[in-house]
Amino acid sequence: MSTMNPIDKHQDDSSNEGHTMSEDHTIPEEVPVQVPVPSFSDEQPQAAPTHDFQDDDISGEIREYTGVFEGPEKTLEVCFRKKDEDAALAPESGARVGLRRLTRNNLDRICARARCTILSSVSNQYLDAYVLSESSLFVYPYMLVLKTCGTTTLLRCIALLIDFGRKLGLEIDWVGYSRKNFNFPGDQSFPHQSFYQELEYLDSHRNLSERLDGHGYTLGPVNSDHWFVFVADHTIRSQSLELDTDRVLNIMMFDIDEDVGNLFYYNKYPKKDGENKDDETARISQEQTVKSGINALCPGAIIDSRAFEPCGYSMNAILFRSYSTIHITPESGSSYVSFETNQKVASYKSLISNVIRTFRPKRFVMTLMADEAGLNQVKVNPMTGSGSDSQIVVPAPRVVTEATGNKQMFYKRSSLASIQVEDDCCCMMGNWVMKTDNSTTRPRGMSVA
Repeated sequence: MSTMNPIDKHQDDSSNEGHTMSEDHTIPEEVPVQVPVPSFSDEQPQAAPTHDFQDDDISGEIREYTGVFEGPEKTLEVCFRKKDEDAALAPESGARVGLRRLTRNNLDRICARARCTILSSVSNQYLDAYVLSESSLFVYPYMLVLKTCGTTTLLRCIALLIDFGRKLGLEIDWVGYSRKNFNFPGDQSFPHQSFYQELEYLDSHRNLSERLDGHGYTLGPVNSDHWFVFVADHTIRSQSLELDTDRVLNIMMFDIDEDVGNLFYYNKYPKKDGENKDDETARISQEQTVKSGINALCPGAIIDSRAFEPCGYSMNAILFRSYSTIHITPESGSSYVSFETNQKVASYKSLISNVIRTFRPKRFVMTLMADEAGLNQVKVNPMTGSGSDSQIVVPAPRVVTEATGNKQMFYKRSSLASIQVEDDCCCMMGNWVMKTDNSTTRPRGMSVA
């Protein structure tokens, strides 16, 4: 384990009991600190930086863009429960409850801790979805899901989120943090320079260590793509609220088709006379959504998409209680697409096929996190099959090019890992690679019943 700064270096200013939800606290401007950063071929235990940290708002060095972008996201899911009977009183019709009472200023403060900003949002009667400068935020009455990519500092927002929840009459029920191993770990800022450092930060932070008391796990081959998971389960099973989700599927795709990647470069779309910047961005975002076929992946959903300059794309889609989100980094040499959803379906087969068909990656990593009841509802899951049942067959592309041809694609599962953590959280992770022939091969790894 790495050596941490003393606990009081992680003091959280939001723990002040005199703070109220209506107060507008200005977050101090972050001053860049030039710190030499070595390049790591893989993630090694990293000690905390030696300079002092006043609090989670301003601590940590800022990393400049190095020419490549860390696409795979860090994902945080925090579930709450009501603390007392007064908080459980039925709200007025149409009134927002729980975490949906957080103000925009509250959400801005949470995002600032993670070093990202809110760009746009859509809502329905069940949840609010925010497109961020780095990925997405979803707010349910008693659950918040925050995904951030690049060199964001996601874990720094947990203490503030827990404090906001307390002021709303809520207490922690369940916390899950997960991410794939980084492609460029040397570019990350504290406390994300290694999984060891992330765990020690959570275990040493004065406002988190006693509240969380969770455990960390690694799934998958350590010399290839693998998945880190931290879970703190404080659920009172007899009193637990019915949460809005009980399973999350994430598909992380690498080396996507070049023609597909080119659709997400902003300057590929001509300017129009008399169009202001906001209208131009909205139009290009819509064109990228339709031309790529992303709109067909979420039929009937409310879609909020965003094109970035010079390249990149994010999208949130909400339908009843479920969300789907897509994030694209098309740069050559580090192209990446993620698709995540908490849709409750009995079979993921067609959804996975359609997603892979849209982006045509050379390889992808798929993860599934679910409680036992949710996992039992999934009748068709490529992570539970063996032999040919573990293969994923994708129809010919919608748009045929010289590079893609007009053939089906076959993906072979090269590895599989699964674990049950805490009481009933099931985590599965598999790697798939594109096959050059259609012969059936036995995948590495044991099948999961």
